[in-house]
Amino acid sequence: MFDHVFRPCDIGGLTLPHRIVMGAMHLNLETLDDGGAALAAFYTERVRGGAGLIVTGGSAVNRAGAGGPGYGVLDDANHRSVLRRAARAVHDADGLIALQLFHAGRYALPGGHGDDDGTPLAPSAVYSRFSRTVPRAMTEEEIAGTVADFARAARTARELGFDAVEVMGSEGYLLNQFTAPLTNRRSDRWGADADGRVRMPVEVLRAVRAAVGPAFPVLFRMSGADLVTDGTPWKETAALAVALAEAGADALAVGVGWHESPVPTVQAQVPPGTWAVYAEEVKRALRAAGHGHLPVIASNRFNQIAQADEALAGGDIDLVAMARPFLADAAVVGKSRAGRGASVELCIACNEACIDRSFGAERVSCLVNPRAGHEREFPRFPARHSPVRRGRYAVVGAGLAGLEAARTLAGLGHAVEVYEAADQPGGQFRMAARVPGKADFGETIRRRVRELDELRVPVRLGHRIGLRDVPLLRTMDGVIVASGVRPRRPELSGHTLPHVLDYSQAFADPDALGGRVVVIGGGGIAVDLAHLLTSRSPAAVTPGEFLASHAVATPSQPVPVTGRTSGRPADSPRQVTVMRRGGRIGTGIGASTRWVVMEELRAAGVRLLTGVVYQEITREGVIVVDAGGNRRLVEADHVVLAVGQESERDVVGTLRRAGVPFETAGGVAGTEGLNAVRATAQGLRAAHRVVRSAAP
Repeated sequence: MFDHVFRPCDIGGLTLPHRIVMGAMHLNLETLDDGGAALAAFYTERVRGGAGLIVTGGSAVNRAGAGGPGYGVLDDANHRSVLRRAARAVHDADGLIALQLFHAGRYALPGGHGDDDGTPLAPSAVYSRFSRTVPRAMTEEEIAGTVADFARAARTARELGFDAVEVMGSEGYLLNQFTAPLTNRRSDRWGADADGRVRMPVEVLRAVRAAVGPAFPVLFRMSGADLVTDGTPWKETAALAVALAEAGADALAVGVGWHESPVPTVQAQVPPGTWAVYAEEVKRALRAAGHGHLPVIASNRFNQIAQADEALAGGDIDLVAMARPFLADAAVVGKSRAGRGASVELCIACNEACIDRSFGAERVSCLVNPRAGHEREFPRFPARHSPVRRGRYAVVGAGLAGLEAARTLAGLGHAVEVYEAADQPGGQFRMAARVPGKADFGETIRRRVRELDELRVPVRLGHRIGLRDVPLLRTMDGVIVASGVRPRRPELSGHTLPHVLDYSQAFADPDALGGRVVVIGGGGIAVDLAHLLTSRSPAAVTPGEFLASHAVATPSQPVPVTGRTSGRPADSPRQVTVMRRGGRIGTGIGASTRWVVMEELRAAGVRLLTGVVYQEITREGVIVVDAGGNRRLVEADHVVLAVGQESERDVVGTLRRAGVPFETAGGVAGTEGLNAVRATAQGLRAAHRVVRSAAP
């Protein structure tokens, strides 16, 4: 299987065991006060899971280049010590590791360093919507100093024991800012024309090459498409690729998109493999200039090895970088190589615990793998390494929290039984799986259930725990209650009318709803439901359709073809109105995803009403008082209540009265701030707590 992926390859004299690169991810582990233990453990587990070449998250080449307070700076002795430990740990596990050399430029966030007064530095003083600040234009001396800092950083990486370096010149960071007319408005030799705009990345690469010598591998991550107005023109992108080849790059990794781009690049709505086309175009440009031997690495939105193998089969790319899939499953490569691809935990591109956290200070992790980033805190032992005392545990509830608790306990070698009141596992996550673009959410449930089956964990569906089960539960070493939540019904006049449903009823049978639907409540569930109700076709969008619907051109297709758009008003089978008391629809949805789904709803003609007061539900619709104080009727054939949840605590009461000790996880532990990330994390932690409690 996967003949293309599992062929060895060479980058600058460095032999890689296969063609999957673990792409760079900023983890917020880099500056923990633990001497680098968590970072080393994170990388080590990926090597043992089959990772070949690992590229670290970015290390700032100077203090002004730090992206935020969680970024390490290479002139800091503590950070160098952390990196040395990480490199040694990877080598002890027989892996390879490259250090990414980073400068944020105008994307430096508050709490980073910037210049002496904290202002980010950039080619020109152009406001950044990402960092919400106007940077200061770099002086000639600062540009020369930054070039020297990249060179010194590369030399430091070699001294710390890294196998290679990757220069970060994509995703809208400093070197990419120099190549784009949008952000480079200089009139000097660093930006007056096309040659000037490519000068900075080329000079950085030359300096890095001179610093480390000809035998040390140097990768350069360039932007294949900025996806912003006045971004780097394609001709200049192609010229940059050729110039980098001539300046000594050993491989080109091709990224896409800026943080300010209006086109989604890493969200679940983006079909896997969409952006490989730009890496293929870079490879063709290199071939045309006589540099076809130079390896080109495609990246962004590959979440299965099979997709990478298909992309490699075309012959226009040499390697594929996968980042978040290594968060979801540290053994994504090893399992796939062993023919166990069906057991790989899929990255569902929710971004909630990874990308969204990376822009703050919280430790990066993963919704489907809450151990990510916490490997030392929650060690996983294969079932064959049974603990000294094999316990028996019951898990009540087969939603995400319960499934996570059960697989954790079984993975630690314990006997586990799962009881679920519904006739299907998955809890509320099943609803999300019905939403267009979220098919992988359903795959998460299926793979969890398959894993439990392999671990010989019975999942007893349609079994609601009651008094009759208390004698059995008393024989267990521990019980975890993850019974979830139920929709909350507000005390609103008319809420018992027959055309009023709660959100779970609407998700269960969306085809039964009429042509005019009002959704009361504006959180993530309401947004998901509106998306489901306004989507005419459940078919997956192809990469070509996605690019066409977002008017994205490629070098070989300069004028986007007409394809199926994701959400013109005419495509929507219903008129949906989402209303809420507050002033913001979609609260609770991660920052990197909310803007995408809101644009889709607007494109589908969904009416969004905020700041309203609900007065009454009638047979004709919902009577509200709007923000201007006007009382009016919003007509509806059906009204759906999506105004929050209540904990399903019947089991808690039963066990408490019977004196059976238990731990809770997920919605039953509280609904404030509840989401899937919290549910799985609590399931993991509850499993370890209950084992510790049972220990003699």
